[in-house]
Amino acid sequence: MASPHAPLAGILVADFSRVLAGPLAAATLADLGARVIKVERPEAGDDTRAWGPPWTDNSASYFESANRNKQSVTLDLDDPDDRELARELARRADVVLENFRSGALEKRGLGYEQVREENPGVVYCSISGFGGGAGADLPGYDFLVQAVGGLMSITGDSDADGGRPVKVGVALVDVLTAKDATIGILAALHARRGTGRGQRVEANLLSSLLGSLVNQASSYLTTGVAPGRAGNTHPSIAPYELLPSADGDIAIACGNDGQFRRLAAVVGDETLADDERFATNSARVHRRAELIAALSARLTREPADVWVERLSAVGVPVGKVGTVADGFRLADRLGLEPLVYVGEGRPAQVRNPISFSDTPITEYVAPPRLGQHSEEIRRWLQEEETP
Repeated sequence: MASPHAPLAGILVADFSRVLAGPLAAATLADLGARVIKVERPEAGDDTRAWGPPWTDNSASYFESANRNKQSVTLDLDDPDDRELARELARRADVVLENFRSGALEKRGLGYEQVREENPGVVYCSISGFGGGAGADLPGYDFLVQAVGGLMSITGDSDADGGRPVKVGVALVDVLTAKDATIGILAALHARRGTGRGQRVEANLLSSLLGSLVNQASSYLTTGVAPGRAGNTHPSIAPYELLPSADGDIAIACGNDGQFRRLAAVVGDETLADDERFATNSARVHRRAELIAALSARLTREPADVWVERLSAVGVPVGKVGTVADGFRLADRLGLEPLVYVGEGRPAQVRNPISFSDTPITEYVAPPRLGQHSEEIRRWLQEEETP
């Protein structure tokens, strides 16, 4: 399926995961050239095959987003014969990826210690909601983790503006955990080159969320005060938010005093940059309300497109608030080639965001139909593996 020159050519991944974090990690490995065999339940398959609308002619579009470049085999892990095929797949795999409830695979002879005994070089990645200790039995759903982990508490308008906690508009914690899991797997594969031994890699949604809070987490750890919601403003930079124009909001992100000075000149009041209330970023953060009032009075004189053109010309980060469709159009206009095509009649897919100069990703294959490769893979697993 993949080019023999792909970064992960020759790596076999047994993907026992479902929903999003695990499958997305496996799809990333598949993009990079690994052979990924997705193990699915007979008849039902991955949960996300039923998470529609919208639908494709294969399954729900949700499933399509995280399962390209894979082969699908249906195995009933409670059936002794199918379970033995699953164990044989794990014996042959370089990577086993799973997100079952704690203890579920151990009962079926597919836990880490059991697989490692027969396959000491295996990199065995477990993804959970809250880790394998005291939180092992807690259900790990992205929305739940956004709530209890603090992300919702810093997302949305402030209490003063009548806001309430809001989830991010995509399952961001699952996505971040998928990336953390992928990084861990790649690091373990690299370590194996020196030791000849595999190891267990663990990632969990709560830890990935906390690790992603960066400056917000650091603020809490520095001050002991949990940050709150601030809408579209930034707690440490100003102006770094949505500002009104004559015909709609624009995003302005001044990361330093030089950019603010250029902003002040373009909006027609260079004295703003010399005003002691606004001369430094720290001063602007403390006098944000006055700053925004002064800028808004000038920005509302012209439409958004005028300001985007004028401010972009002097290097001030600015843009209109676009839709997802606008985001794809912008990437296309910038030559980023955001889409790939996986077959006639199948919806386009988002291109893997990583580019390689020597080992480019050259092939994208449509997400498999449930059990599409069952016959081929069952036959292969029943054959004696060649050295």
